[in-house]
Amino acid sequence: MHIPEPQIISRAQIDAVLPGLDLLSAIERSFVDYSAGRAVVPPVGELLMEKGEVHIKYGLLKGAPYYVVKIAAGFYGNSALGLPSSSGLMLVCSQETGVLVGVLLDQGHLTDLRTAVAGAVVARHLAPKKLERIGMLGTGTQARLQLEHLRCVADCRAVLAWGRDPERLARYRVFGEHMGYRVETTQDARQLLRTCNLVVTSTPSEAPLLSAGDLQAGTHITAVGSDTPDKQELDSEILQRADCVVADSIAQCLLRGEIHQAIRAGKLRADELVELGDVIVGKSPGRTDDSQITVADLTGVAVQDIAIATAVYERARTLGTSQ
Repeated sequence: MHIPEPQIISRAQIDAVLPGLDLLSAIERSFVDYSAGRAVVPPVGELLMEKGEVHIKYGLLKGAPYYVVKIAAGFYGNSALGLPSSSGLMLVCSQETGVLVGVLLDQGHLTDLRTAVAGAVVARHLAPKKLERIGMLGTGTQARLQLEHLRCVADCRAVLAWGRDPERLARYRVFGEHMGYRVETTQDARQLLRTCNLVVTSTPSEAPLLSAGDLQAGTHITAVGSDTPDKQELDSEILQRADCVVADSIAQCLLRGEIHQAIRAGKLRADELVELGDVIVGKSPGRTDDSQITVADLTGVAVQDIAIATAVYERARTLGTSQ
């Protein structure tokens, strides 16, 4: 008996269908499904190497047509070779037969994109109502995508970007200005918490870059870069001082990311955490006033990959059928 060949969807085809998708709603709904127990998400598979790392995330939503397996790599020295730091692909398989029906050759872009959209979801539910300035820790692909998707949920157009490389900071400023932002840059990370009340972190640092001593009342931090047991961008005392600490997945954040680091340092307890999906539906309180300090730890959950892969595959299949 012959098994049908999967639909191979190229990066160009993926880019063509993305503008027609409501990813914000899809990713938001995926967090709600996860926190409601409607997802099966095994522990993250991980290869940590001298020059990079590979994450394998996979899972399903109960009652949905597909399960998804995602492979995403990050090799941060690739820029010196003229290569992007991210790469990867997503496999879409039938829950009914187990047959591979789609291969998304996204080169890691969908992982980057779903992470940025998650940042926008967090800002929608946790950022203070009146934003004074957005702080960006980092100048790479994720820092750019975060800024791009924040436009959908925040009116603030003032940005302070931090980075170590003056040339990359200059390029980031040009990028932000093309997007309609007023961008200043700094090599002093302390300025972000001192002057911004929405801060997004997106570096692969293994040592804290932001200190609790600079933290101001009313600040929200979305921590994106720390997605392994070893990475850390925030002083753990920041989480200790926060009025609300939100995990994309409590189970996952106990093992990796800023929450993992803070618990290991004795600055935070697991019973103090709330989950993003529960905040979205109002089951758990998030920010209740603009004077509070809130932190969201985004370690990246497979339900995000399921949501974006399903949306892209179904749209590409529909377009392919109609042509």
